[in-house]
Amino acid sequence: MPDGQGVWHYDDEADAGNSFLRAARSGNLDKALEHIKNGIDINTANQNGLNGLHLASKEGHVKMVLELLHNGIVLETTTKKGNTALHIAALAGQEQVVTELVNYGANVNAQSQKGFTPLYMAAQENHLEVVKFLLENGANQSIPTESNLSNSIPSSLIQTRCVSILFRSHKPLSLHLSTPPPRVNLSSNCLLCVLQDGFTPLAVALQQGHENVVALLINYGTKGKDELTPLHCAARNGHVRIIEILLDHGAPIQAKTKNGLSPIHMAAQGDHMDCVKQLLQYNAEIDDITLDHLTPLHVAAHCGHHRMAKVLLDKGAKPNSRALNGFTPLHIACKKNHMRVMDLLLKHSASLEAVTESGLTPLHVASFMGHLNIVKILLQKGASPSASNVQTELGKTLSNPNSTTTAGHTPLHIAAREGHVQTIRILLDMEAQQTKMTKKGFTPLHVASKYGKVDVAELLLERGANPNAAGKNGLTPLHVAVHHNNLDVVNLLVSKGGSPHSAARNGYTALHIASKQNQVEVANSLLQYGASANAESLQGVTPLHLASQEGRPDMVSLLISKQANVNLGNKSGLTPLHLVAQEGHVGIADILVKQGASVYAATRMGYTPLHVACHYGNIKMVKFLLQQQANVNSKTRLGYTPLHQAAQQGHTDIVTLLLKHGAQPNETTTNGTSALAIAKRLGYISVIDVLKLVTEETVSMKHRMSFPETVDEILDVSEDEGKRNFFNLIYAFLFSCNRNYSPAIPRIPRVSPETQHTPLPLPKEYDEDSLIPSSPATETSDNVSPVASPIHTGFLVSFMVDARGGSMRGSRHNGLRVIIPPRTCAAPTRITCRLVKPQKLTSPPPLVEGEGLASRIISLGPAGMQFLGPVIVEIPHFAALGRGDRELVVLRSENGSVWKEHRNRYGDEVLETILNGMDEDLESQEELGKKRIRRIISTDFPLYFAVVSRVQQESDLIGPEGGSLTSKLVPMVQATFPETAVTKRVRLGLQAQPVPDELVAKLLGNQANFSPVVTVEPRRRKFHRPIGLRIPLPPSWRESPRDSGEGDTTSLRLLCSVIGGTAPAQWEDITGTTKLIYANDCASFTTNVSARFWLADCPRTAEAVTFANLLYRELSAVPYMAKFVVFAKMNELREGRLRCYCMTDDKMDKTLEQHENFTEVARSRDIEVMEGMPLHLECSGNLVPVRKATQQPRCFSFQAFRDNRLPVSVKVRDSSKEPTGFLSFLRKSTKYEDSQHVLCNLNITMPPCIKVKLTKLAYIDKTH
Repeated sequence: MPDGQGVWHYDDEADAGNSFLRAARSGNLDKALEHIKNGIDINTANQNGLNGLHLASKEGHVKMVLELLHNGIVLETTTKKGNTALHIAALAGQEQVVTELVNYGANVNAQSQKGFTPLYMAAQENHLEVVKFLLENGANQSIPTESNLSNSIPSSLIQTRCVSILFRSHKPLSLHLSTPPPRVNLSSNCLLCVLQDGFTPLAVALQQGHENVVALLINYGTKGKDELTPLHCAARNGHVRIIEILLDHGAPIQAKTKNGLSPIHMAAQGDHMDCVKQLLQYNAEIDDITLDHLTPLHVAAHCGHHRMAKVLLDKGAKPNSRALNGFTPLHIACKKNHMRVMDLLLKHSASLEAVTESGLTPLHVASFMGHLNIVKILLQKGASPSASNVQTELGKTLSNPNSTTTAGHTPLHIAAREGHVQTIRILLDMEAQQTKMTKKGFTPLHVASKYGKVDVAELLLERGANPNAAGKNGLTPLHVAVHHNNLDVVNLLVSKGGSPHSAARNGYTALHIASKQNQVEVANSLLQYGASANAESLQGVTPLHLASQEGRPDMVSLLISKQANVNLGNKSGLTPLHLVAQEGHVGIADILVKQGASVYAATRMGYTPLHVACHYGNIKMVKFLLQQQANVNSKTRLGYTPLHQAAQQGHTDIVTLLLKHGAQPNETTTNGTSALAIAKRLGYISVIDVLKLVTEETVSMKHRMSFPETVDEILDVSEDEGKRNFFNLIYAFLFSCNRNYSPAIPRIPRVSPETQHTPLPLPKEYDEDSLIPSSPATETSDNVSPVASPIHTGFLVSFMVDARGGSMRGSRHNGLRVIIPPRTCAAPTRITCRLVKPQKLTSPPPLVEGEGLASRIISLGPAGMQFLGPVIVEIPHFAALGRGDRELVVLRSENGSVWKEHRNRYGDEVLETILNGMDEDLESQEELGKKRIRRIISTDFPLYFAVVSRVQQESDLIGPEGGSLTSKLVPMVQATFPETAVTKRVRLGLQAQPVPDELVAKLLGNQANFSPVVTVEPRRRKFHRPIGLRIPLPPSWRESPRDSGEGDTTSLRLLCSVIGGTAPAQWEDITGTTKLIYANDCASFTTNVSARFWLADCPRTAEAVTFANLLYRELSAVPYMAKFVVFAKMNELREGRLRCYCMTDDKMDKTLEQHENFTEVARSRDIEVMEGMPLHLECSGNLVPVRKATQQPRCFSFQAFRDNRLPVSVKVRDSSKEPTGFLSFLRKSTKYEDSQHVLCNLNITMPPCIKVKLTKLAYIDKTH
């Protein structure tokens, strides 16, 4: 309420100000004039901002008001709530005071802080004469209140608007099947919605039922802020007389709100039958529809208004009208469990066969909700009341217990998923078929097995369900239960005849699945019921293979205790020990070897576990195998030894270890290639340095460079056509019967029995011979097959989602996914998702040195949308994180100009809760990391998200009590904040960036040595007390300190850069002004300012800063994973053109090259490159550049998310030979480097020269 309603307290010793205010309020004119004569501040006010004019106006003291105005009191002075004297007088109904104030010039349209005008206040209190006077003097009744009202709306108003407000806020959309009835606090909800709309004086008068004021305001005309007309307000509040007044004054009876609600919808929702009858007398449309095609009968059914529904039906409302999603009033009544409404609708011929857009009948809806009585009535409606006749009469009833949705789900499937046992019992009694499968091949028992509904499964089995029923891919209920780790269901199934030997179409048994997922209790139960520990899939994979590969010691031990064969290989000869060697699980290898696994086992191509461990760089595994007497010189069929494999992959430490254990460096492959030749060809300098000391080179070796780039053995256990791992399929295989029974969003097609309409072909039986490189070109390069990217069906830019939730993948960008869980979106919403190039933004994220965007910026819409729960966005990125010193952070921007870090409040452990029952596969962070995908969880959509790669940083909130930060990357780095260093809690960060010794050696040789770069964020912050920093000493100083001097005499220099923001670092030497304390191989010092700090051991002290700048430029370069792609075109028989790209997320089918008839001839694997890195091209073989490098530079720089294109003209050296060549992409060498660094080698073959004949061109010209 406006000011002036509080209780005043006085005492005898009050000062003159209070005495003056008391006089004004009481109308004591003499006392007030005496105070004015004595020099009182006439504008003095109390603690609420009320002055003498406010108090006199409220009480109606006209003479006092006039005297105060004549003595100069400020007319428009406002209270703390923004009320003027005119507001207060209007609220109190003081007509004479209002007249005097207006005549004296008071603003009749002044608004308080909450948007109240004097007219609004007078209308609210039904002060008719005041309202009339204000209108005659220019009051604008169209001014609405603000959207942040607090307690200004009387509670009596709120009570009459509650449900209609819910409808105005899209609440009718909660009629969707998958959305539970909303649990809302009606009072608070109504208040909130009212505030968002803003009220006019007419709206308030309507709410209060002040007929005279309404009639007066109508004569002056008004309109609402949200298209809510006065007729809507009157209808929803049940004011019959006001409705009549409005209609007599020409109010539009079919007026619609923004959501399409007409006045008859409002009256139906409020259960105001007299209002509905009156509206119908004025020819209101009884079946009028909203934007969602909801009729008044839908509304009455939703609210359970039985009498209102009867009125509408008696007046001719259509009982089978369909909403936009296909719901009829009967569907809604069944969902909301409104028995009387349902019975009334059936009496008026509502159809039991009516289906929604997804094929749901009312029986489906009731089964899903578990409304037992509704199910009974629907099944028995129209049958004989005699119980014995129910079966015979069932055929006559309109409700079919075996009716299916468009996806093939029967009511039995739906009830099984929800665990409604009694509903299932009734359905089975009514002969519901258990054998019916969904279109994706699942029976109700499969569904119960997936969702762990033991009671349902037990009932289905009792009623004759087949525990071994197989879906389209051979998955039985037991497979499904095991996959979802439902132990109780597993035990029930095997005890009721479920066979543990049943195999899916790819040969996997339930034990395979349990072994892969480390479900020890489930596996133990299966083994007790006779499952074979040596069961083989079609590719010969056993449960022990899977458990070993996953590194599960308990599972491995269990399987071996049940006679699993440790030396059993798959069809390619891969034993469990091979897979363990690949993954580096030394503990598992120890278990296998102790149980008799052979370290000499070889695949059909001749690879031993030692070959595999050397190839993948698992040095601990190599040491273990050598301790077990593995043959260090064993050869594959192509003649490769473990030493070849280690040299090929650049594993210097493993090369050294093998040589110590007797590896023969002079061994050659069948093509005559030694390990040293491989290292030279690939540019592994450190490997070359080791091998050249012990290898005898021969001339022939330099001309025989034919060696494989990778191990040809398929080391992942593949079950889908020899290419995809089974468990990439098993998530897709398993039942995806989700809550989206009326899917507004198309599900993403996946290779699974739930989404495929045709059976999958059996896995292709690959043998190793088919995997042998087909030509020397494929053996000597980084080429990968330039096949087209897989086609993903999904959204291009946007998709629709509603309260049922949904998930979609981007069709243009592999890995992009948006998941909106059920009940997080209150109304149908179009979700937009675009990837934007950073250069397109006017204010891209501010990035400091060492930071870079890991992906394009993601633009989401609707921007600013608040969800009812967390939603998930997954973005593919291209950051190289393999060295372990970098991390990804997510930035967000609400307006495109200000960016801040997005902090995720949800961990992986709550992901299942977030999904809220959705059938979506969320991979672990480890798996996402391998696929280079970043997961973002948020409860709202900013305008932009950005994924940024930076050096790892630790941060925490530091308060006046002090604290410390320690680097996880370099634990010796620590920042200590003493008490009162900061005066309030702020977030501070500590970053320690290691400096690789090889980088220092490459750039500076032995001229200097450096510690990690240590940064306290945010930089340039001044502390009230000095903070302490501890930094490890440079390696050279720790090993042998050169001197113990200080200042300019010591070679140990402390460098500092205080530059903040995005400006590049400017290093300066502060050794002479900062005292260092040495202890435990660290230097400690104090500083008052946050900055970057760096210790350098540099004997030439004057060059310390120069060396630091050179080294820091390299350190701050952001690493990315990119591909080299080459397009080619022959212009003449011997001359052609190349276009070479270094791509991040660019489209492989470059538009320009397609237009100019170029052909993609080579594509590399993912290769790590640095932002700004200069790249050079060298050409060899039968292709040579037309121009010399000085005439046509063959170099370009890599810039992430930009076109990095290098055009090169080439010619065929010898036209009698194939036009093939070898391209090498190299990093530019520095003056300190001995040789170039080869990044990538690609074999190319020029496409044939295609020329269009002149006659054909002439013909085309004529015809066009």
